[in-house]
Amino acid sequence: MRPAIFPLLPAPGCLLLLLVSWLFSPARSEITSLDSGNIDDILNNADVALVNFYADWCRFSQMLHPIFEEASNVIKEEYPDKNQVVFARVDCDQHSDIAQRYRISKYPTLKLFRNGMMMKREYRGQRSVTAIADYIRQQKSNPIREVQDLEEITSLDRSRRNIIGYFEQKDSDNYRTFERVANILHDDCVFLSAFGAISKAERFSGDNVIYKPPGESAPDMVYLGSLTNFDLIYAWTQDKCVPLVREITFENGEELTEEGLPFLILFHMKDDLESLEKFQQEVARQLIGEKGTINFLHADCDKFRHPLLHIQKTPADCPVIAIDSFRHMYVFPDFSDLSIPGKLKQFVLDLHSGKLHREFHHGPDPTDVAPGQPIQDLASSPPESSFQKLAPSEHRYTLLREKDEL
Repeated sequence: MRPAIFPLLPAPGCLLLLLVSWLFSPARSEITSLDSGNIDDILNNADVALVNFYADWCRFSQMLHPIFEEASNVIKEEYPDKNQVVFARVDCDQHSDIAQRYRISKYPTLKLFRNGMMMKREYRGQRSVTAIADYIRQQKSNPIREVQDLEEITSLDRSRRNIIGYFEQKDSDNYRTFERVANILHDDCVFLSAFGAISKAERFSGDNVIYKPPGESAPDMVYLGSLTNFDLIYAWTQDKCVPLVREITFENGEELTEEGLPFLILFHMKDDLESLEKFQQEVARQLIGEKGTINFLHADCDKFRHPLLHIQKTPADCPVIAIDSFRHMYVFPDFSDLSIPGKLKQFVLDLHSGKLHREFHHGPDPTDVAPGQPIQDLASSPPESSFQKLAPSEHRYTLLREKDEL
């Protein structure tokens, strides 16, 4: 009889080690590759999607790939439902149509989507697994604070923009629409809600949404449209949460610079709210039609001393109004001229026509010189742009210099 042959088996300790490794090694996450055929379907069905727009030849994109994948692994364990959180990527060389659609101007760009809608603010945090995972957890947290007593409303921080919804019940189409709006705009406003008996005093004729603007004496504004019409309530809320005149800080400077519009900036001392109010009123009165051609901003004189020095000003000269075209900076002649009808608008129109730049190099236009007064050809050097330095760093992104590169 021939002896039986048995295969060699690992020692029991090795078997146990192999089994433990198999059970506790996290499954590698597959990053969803997007193309023109699947992008709308995938993004529209995702509660939250973080999309990496990259190019294979970009070294910053190559550095981000393993970090992005590992962050996806971490989040997948916390949110296993495939539609809760999606990590996806777009090869912009292969899909230039998608890159153009989302106006990608640098690699890699991380953009956040909610139910198919791209959020205004892209991810600009640290390129680390922990930071990206924390960012997604923050996006998944409830953006609405539930009020347990209407007395809480009286102690709100009135330096912030507050949107308050009063609902009969949480399980309603009205509240779901409100929640969807809050998910998109929670970086710009504080959202609160009250339900049932607590909210009854504020529900004279049904569910109700109000806006409390900054300032202790500022009157409330009531939303009068349909609470189930997302487009209407989103447009109304965005108008209240995103002011016509925004504050520029070192934190949002890169984001504002990337919008590509020149800046019309009021430099004022932080506690000088009177000058800010005058500027806001005149921008709304004279320049509402220029929205989309120039960004209206205000800046703290103390924090932005360097740009002031560029235009030969100091905080002691504030309030000061200037335009930064991203090539040069131009100063509005006198803040006291702000209330002269059409003066601020003409300043902006002179930027668009090239007159501001021309006059820096050649003195006043002939049409602006009084009869008999000699025309002088005054060569000069307008101050260089200061805020352009807040643009995305070339040590963090591959910047596309020419728009047709996509």
